[in-house]
Amino acid sequence: MEIESGGYAETELSSFDVIIVGAGPTGLACGIELKKLGIDTMIVDKGCLVNSLYNYPTHMTFFTTPELLEIGDIPMTSLNEKPTRTEALKYYRRVAEHYKVNVHQYERVQSLDGVDGDFTVVTDLGVYKAKKIILSTGYYDVPKMLDVPGEELPKVIHYYREAHPYYNHDVLVVGAKNSAAIAALELYWTGARVTLVHRGPEIHRHVKYWIKPNIENRIKNGEITGYFNTRVVEIREKSVVLETPEGVEEVANDFVFAMTGYTPDWTFLNAAGITLDPETQKPRTNPDTLESERRGVFLAGVIVAGMHTNEIFIENGRFHGLQIATAIAEMLG
Repeated sequence: MEIESGGYAETELSSFDVIIVGAGPTGLACGIELKKLGIDTMIVDKGCLVNSLYNYPTHMTFFTTPELLEIGDIPMTSLNEKPTRTEALKYYRRVAEHYKVNVHQYERVQSLDGVDGDFTVVTDLGVYKAKKIILSTGYYDVPKMLDVPGEELPKVIHYYREAHPYYNHDVLVVGAKNSAAIAALELYWTGARVTLVHRGPEIHRHVKYWIKPNIENRIKNGEITGYFNTRVVEIREKSVVLETPEGVEEVANDFVFAMTGYTPDWTFLNAAGITLDPETQKPRTNPDTLESERRGVFLAGVIVAGMHTNEIFIENGRFHGLQIATAIAEMLG
């Protein structure tokens, strides 16, 4: 039977109580808590399961302990005091399998239409109905761009994975926070010729205490070339043009790692009806339910913090699952 819904003609529309956009740890936590309450839920993600964690450096170790990453009352184990990326990916796969959560991977949401109780979600693979929506899209999938000529070249990389492919190459790292410092050090240890560029005067003060003196000493000794109060103005095939305090300088370059941070996907969120409060730079949400200004649409994870992305991490965002699931269960009766 062909039906019409919100202007979409489909032979059949799959219908759910809740659709969650984003299959990161917080999205999974939401799906698990809803399933515990018997609420029919689908999770959809444009990438793989916990896609943001997958994009972390291959050999990364978390700065936190295993119990602070746990969701769904499933213990997380680690060979050492702090878990690795590989251990985290294995853990979240295990949790998803344990609860049999309905996750649609590699399916991008294109639009969100309708009103509370009758939403239509259109993806690149299908059209679905839902009574409630949870947006848990994180921020790690959208890199902050340098906005300079040549940034579209294949040599420009926004996600550092591992150092080996860059052995014996001229590599530029842009940024001076944890990710940039770690990338620069690993690239140097692997035999790359590393240059670090930062628009500020020094390595960021929030870089981890065991990393900061290491990168500073490498720069002081000339093992890593450091340019501060400097910005990239152009990226060329075999070089990079820098604007330094001493003037414009062109340096040899094979690869550029733009470790300038990431941001929530505000293009998608704005299209979904989510805007920022001009004063707080955070979305307007009910603090008890995390329902947004758009009735029936809830926010979970880092996007609750808006532009203050350093306020919410896996460690505290994971609790949004129970908070939202409880609120939705009461609303659905």
